[in-house]
Amino acid sequence: MTRTLSLLETRVLGTLYEKQHTVPDSYPLTLNALVSGCNQKTSRAPVMEAAETEVQAALDSLKSANLVIETSGGRVARYSHNVERVLQVPSQSAAILAVLMLRGPQTAGELRINCERMHSFADISAVQGFLEELAARPAGPLAVELPRLPGSRENRWAQLLSGTPKMEESKSSPPEEPDLKARVARLESEIAALQELVARLRDRA
Repeated sequence: MTRTLSLLETRVLGTLYEKQHTVPDSYPLTLNALVSGCNQKTSRAPVMEAAETEVQAALDSLKSANLVIETSGGRVARYSHNVERVLQVPSQSAAILAVLMLRGPQTAGELRINCERMHSFADISAVQGFLEELAARPAGPLAVELPRLPGSRENRWAQLLSGTPKMEESKSSPPEEPDLKARVARLESEIAALQELVARLRDRA
């Protein structure tokens, strides 16, 4: 697969993968179930309000890339993913990608917790190992380590199926240093003026 997916397409794939493991009795999913899953608010980033027609269009696009398979024969069409075979990744990596597609950038520790219902990793280093494999794939990286934000203790990772993520702007403000120096200078001048006033008052006493 070489083309970049839309955010809705990655949400559809992530939802299919998640529901396969969390509600296997309902999998493959109907269109209605997929719409509900894509619009689920809990821990979804970004929050979406996708219409049924939009999800159907995303499904049709994913079917053309063989990432989604439609099962017919019942009263309603049902859909399943084909992520592992098309992307040629193991189930551990597919679980990591699903969480990144559903929840946005995550640290290795967050991924370990949020992957729990799809795959149980022994420790954070195991997650880190699969992330590094995803980032160094000869066929093209599927995940990238983001620059650490000021104040963060861990780096976060993002999926690349929907393109290179926009880097968050630093919350730190470089001009703070001159502002601090100006405040200090102002305080020093006020202290000097106060000392001068006290000295004059003493002379009058």
